Amino acid sequence: MAGKKLRTSKRPAVKPEKTVEPVSANLFADIRAFIEEARENVSRTVNSTLVLLNWRIGDRIRREILGDERAEYGQRVILSLAERLTEQYGAGYTRAGLFRMVQFAEQFPDSEIVATLSRQLGWSHFIELLVLDDPLKRDYYAEMCRIERWSVRTLRAKIDGMLYERTALSRNTEAVIRNELEGLRLEDRLTPNLVFRDPYVLDFLGLTGAYSEKDLEAAILRELEAFLLEMGGDFAFMARQKRITVDGEDFYLDLLFFHRRLRRLVAVELKLGTFMPADAGQMLLYLGWLDRYERQPNEERPIGLILCAGKSRQRVELLDLESRDVRVAEYLTELPPKPLLENRLMEAVRVARTRIE
Repeated sequence: MAGKKLRTSKRPAVKPEKTVEPVSANLFADIRAFIEEARENVSRTVNSTLVLLNWRIGDRIRREILGDERAEYGQRVILSLAERLTEQYGAGYTRAGLFRMVQFAEQFPDSEIVATLSRQLGWSHFIELLVLDDPLKRDYYAEMCRIERWSVRTLRAKIDGMLYERTALSRNTEAVIRNELEGLRLEDRLTPNLVFRDPYVLDFLGLTGAYSEKDLEAAILRELEAFLLEMGGDFAFMARQKRITVDGEDFYLDLLFFHRRLRRLVAVELKLGTFMPADAGQMLLYLGWLDRYERQPNEERPIGLILCAGKSRQRVELLDLESRDVRVAEYLTELPPKPLLENRLMEAVRVARTRIE
């Protein structure tokens, strides 16, 4: 076939492969942290806005019906308002929801305090707090939730576990309680009365039958995370069986912690039996040694906690241990029925307040 040119098929041009530059782990981690922080800030802003909105609604309704002594008038106003708001804005403004907002404004009348709390507490936190009748107890849980950043689930567990009744704070006069809560609110100032509790519930250790102090110590270290949650926020574990040498003789402190907000070393001794005066002498020796050889310049004096299976209130009072930075508390390895625990704690609070008065 003379004169004809051969036709050659054209191959598609091969695109050069893209070169993927490796991303350093630090760069990815930093960008991820920026995104997570922004998301958290948005969520916090939304929650805070919702809390303040609900307070303003509740306060406005409260002021509207406050001047009228007829209960049925307030009921009718809220019912009518709920119908109109629900029609326009949905299920968040039901009759029950509006009543809860009014209750919120009544129990937290200071808008500035609400604004401060709303930076950490969401509306679900406040719903848990509204069921508490005692204003001091309510303020305690609100402020501790704020500084320790409890989740709603944690707050509920603390209330169910009667944390407030187990603190030394609850056993003081109303004036002392208000003063310490005010310091916590205005200055984030924690005191040992707010930090330490009695009894400590250690049912998570799984100890049954006969066990030794070594078994108790080993169980605490095995369940250290749960133990720190029961102790409270800001505790940091430092040492087990801390050796303390005095006059050439070695002594061993069971557990040593540091509390960040108190800025104090916390020495913990575990006792299987009832508290004995000799236990206090041993703890005072440990605290003196820690104060002299371990305490840093920016720290407060160390404080001791003696955890025992039982204690005599009179022995503890006669030794005046709290003035010497020693706390004595019982521990429970099995959680008793809540009514029994509640009666026991209420009686302890009553006795302590009667003694103070």
